[in-house]
Amino acid sequence: MSRFSLIDYAFFGVYLALSVGIGLWSARKKASDLGDYFLAGRGMNSVLVAMSILAALFSGISYLAAPADVYKNGFGFGYVVLAFFIATPFTALWMLPKFYHSRFFTAYQFLEERFALPARLLASGLFVFRVSLWLAAATYAPALALEKVTGIPLWITILATGTLTTFYTALGGMRAVIWTDVLQLLVLFGGQLAITLVAIDKIPGGLGGVWDTALADGRLEVSLSFNLHERVNLGSLLIAAAFLHLVQMGTDQVSVQRYLTAGSLREAKRSLWIKLWFIIPVLVLFYGTGLVLYAFYKIHGDPLAAGLIEKEDQILPYFVITQLPTGLPGLLIAAIYAASMSTISAGLNSLSSATLVDFHQRLSHAAPLSDTRQVRRARWVTVLYGLLVMALAFAVSKMQGNLVESVNTIIGLVGGPLLGLFFLGMFTKRADTRGALYGCLTGFVSLLLLYLYQIGVFTEEPPEVLVSFIWFSFFGCLVTVVTGLLLSGGNRSSRPQKDA
Repeated sequence: MSRFSLIDYAFFGVYLALSVGIGLWSARKKASDLGDYFLAGRGMNSVLVAMSILAALFSGISYLAAPADVYKNGFGFGYVVLAFFIATPFTALWMLPKFYHSRFFTAYQFLEERFALPARLLASGLFVFRVSLWLAAATYAPALALEKVTGIPLWITILATGTLTTFYTALGGMRAVIWTDVLQLLVLFGGQLAITLVAIDKIPGGLGGVWDTALADGRLEVSLSFNLHERVNLGSLLIAAAFLHLVQMGTDQVSVQRYLTAGSLREAKRSLWIKLWFIIPVLVLFYGTGLVLYAFYKIHGDPLAAGLIEKEDQILPYFVITQLPTGLPGLLIAAIYAASMSTISAGLNSLSSATLVDFHQRLSHAAPLSDTRQVRRARWVTVLYGLLVMALAFAVSKMQGNLVESVNTIIGLVGGPLLGLFFLGMFTKRADTRGALYGCLTGFVSLLLLYLYQIGVFTEEPPEVLVSFIWFSFFGCLVTVVTGLLLSGGNRSSRPQKDA
């Protein structure tokens, strides 16, 4: 088993020290209230917000699984960048203003204002469920990479990642999360760039050789059909992926909470446009690395076929072990950690805000706590979620198959109906509380049954795929909206919002 050199440990140690240091620096000014703790005082500029959103969404799952997916299946899924040009303006122009003008703490307060308390609780509960699983996968990814490179047992790395990230997130709140996100985005992008440049240098013909191999082997091709059975095609990239992005950008507390930290609606909108232009080179680099690794191992032999690795998700750390010079493995593992820690910290802070604001404060009949005690409680809730995520990460480590598909399936199962619930509230007048709730539940149950059928729960052997995983968000949203409108009586039901 390969081991880190002292230089590798130095690179990795410096990164960890910087992450904790920034967290401590951000916490030097104690949060005065929940607005300061969860929303950084609503005073962040658009560039920092954009970088934080991008860092939060590009997790360790993306870092490991995106190149692995291209290595195995070709660049098809990399064209999802096209869908951002649909989802970004839609979110900025029609969804974001509805959150910002009411000075909400969470995205789900809108649903109580438009419908009633049960809609808010249902949506927030679905968010907590989905993001808890998402963070578990994001915690597992760097643990896998570090185990492969250094031999450190998986369980030690999961505990270390979760503990360190929970520490600075609980201590510094959103301000610490955003500033560490900025560092982590720079580290993860630089790390991925280092991998790609080293690999290109080892391929005859360099970048031209990579391009020629990709063209010759059809690795850049994508079907122009709208066939629901196909894993990736033009229809799924333009329609289904746009809905997948809308789930994350327009209904996810992780993203919405960051918009609400901006100093004004104009700054919040600007952060979305900045993120759009940041995401293009990041996506091209992440997915392009898979093409480079494919070209490299076409020459040197496929380690998956040779039995040198067990899953395609290990292709990137395997390359680190066998090909990178001294020092770079430490930098690359730091980059993988940066990708994961940014996601984990963002998720923990958002889970804490949703739990306290949407559930505890909204349902509690006790006398209001002082601002100091509210912040202290928020820190403890963050710690509890950190422990939960670490426990779930051990369960994720037992999963088989492709992380990209697994995580996107989970997002689609829950996120699609949630997006439909927001669509009913934002863009229809007919929908009422009863229709919205039954529509959301119908969308979720329908997708769950479809998913269970496709993995063979109801049959002796898994049947042919009826609907590709990337379409789950679209159909979950569609079923929710159609059912919600059909079951609504046409009387718009609203409830006065309780301060939260």
